[in-house]
Amino acid sequence: MKNDFAFTLKSIYFNENYIPSNSTRATTNFANLARGASRQENLRNTINMINNRFNALANWDNPNNDRYSVELEIVSVYIDIDGSGKTFPSIEILKTHIIDHKTGKRIEGIVGNNFSSYVRDYDFSILLSEHNKDKNNFSIPDNFGELHGNLFKYFVNSETYKKNFIKPPVICLSVSDSKTYHRTGNHHPILGFEYQTDDSSLTEQYFKKMGLQVRCFMPLNSVAPLTFYFFGDLLTDYTNLELISTISTMETFQKIYRPEIYNANSVAAVCYKPSLKNQDHSLTKIVYNREERAQLAIEQGKFAEEYFIKPHKSVLEQWSANFAL
Repeated sequence: MKNDFAFTLKSIYFNENYIPSNSTRATTNFANLARGASRQENLRNTINMINNRFNALANWDNPNNDRYSVELEIVSVYIDIDGSGKTFPSIEILKTHIIDHKTGKRIEGIVGNNFSSYVRDYDFSILLSEHNKDKNNFSIPDNFGELHGNLFKYFVNSETYKKNFIKPPVICLSVSDSKTYHRTGNHHPILGFEYQTDDSSLTEQYFKKMGLQVRCFMPLNSVAPLTFYFFGDLLTDYTNLELISTISTMETFQKIYRPEIYNANSVAAVCYKPSLKNQDHSLTKIVYNREERAQLAIEQGKFAEEYFIKPHKSVLEQWSANFAL
């Protein structure tokens, strides 16, 4: 396949001085926290939560629970479709770095974690919505998610990715509140008990087109499973510290954004159905506007449509139809 598309990467660290770039999706986890009067307190509290959770899970040779801290690097992936030098912010991901204060080493963690995409906003907030506008029965458009999936696979297999990242990405998201999960007897020392479901959600089908497998695990002292999307073998391809960096980061974000599930006051049972209507939960001290986030997804979908999908429609459709690794 001809390498028509070029990628460039830009990165910024997520810390208490973080200010989102103009091209960052406003609904992205970390960008959402970095706005408003409480922005610096939000950021500081979030980082403390991540570090505390990391040390609680990495508890060997760590008697004071302060051996490690996590640095988060926000990586923005820009794509140039036609070689003109004009780029579109296609993907944004997080890369974790682990600081071992005992040895002084800085250890590379996992890339992926949070996953942000304007094209995904377009698919779910514009394309899917318009497709079902005049219908009584919900249905999925033909080839839904294929362009997005092919662009993602193309990036992960690109020289740009290989030069910057050692291992394939792992994306960690919330479980679906429309599905029921069942705990299995499979237990991993870091990831915890595995949960399985008989149904495949639209999100899982969408990520499958990105080439990703899915498994759900509930780590020690978590109250709900997390959903992991990955290539290869999640349980053997990554070290304990790498896995802990993802768990501590993404569970913290979920406690802020979905406290009904991830900051619930009761632990997920053997048979578990998540609910965003669960009243028995605790709130973090971190300010977040979930309704605004949903509204912004539509605006961002329109942005992708106007500046990426429509201008390059014929090129993208032809490229995706002929895509092969």
